[in-house]
Amino acid sequence: MQGINTIEGDLIGRDLRVGIIASRFNELIVESLVRGAVDALVRHGVERGAMELVRVPGAWELPLVAQRMARSGRFDALVALGAVIRGATPHFDYVAGECGKGLGAVSMSENIAIGFGVLTVDSIEQALERAGTKAGNKGADAALSALETANVLRRLER
Repeated sequence: MQGINTIEGDLIGRDLRVGIIASRFNELIVESLVRGAVDALVRHGVERGAMELVRVPGAWELPLVAQRMARSGRFDALVALGAVIRGATPHFDYVAGECGKGLGAVSMSENIAIGFGVLTVDSIEQALERAGTKAGNKGADAALSALETANVLRRLER
């Protein structure tokens, strides 16, 4: 908008340190998300040596580990990856809801960009579509969101 100072992030990751937290549950899906995230980060200038991959048992554990990683001060951005697939019980609602709320709380309290790449889907087919087939790769999308947000945060510090 003309006459208004506008702050936007970019997708340049040259000097960013990025932590990736990946759930082992639904590993087939999550591995594709990890590959997509790493590929997107590398394509946008993040050095492989500036990335760290941490594995956790499931989506429930993502917020706690994200919090520890954020508090370490070693990362400019985090990317949380997992897949929660609806079943016949309310377990899905608890895991998916608390994972999302927890990651949001960590991002806010620790002042760090967290790309949300946790699929919350009704079926394995939907998960596969979002992990690199018809619907793109949500791991890559989460990585790019984390990069852009980290760059916005940097610009706001100036």
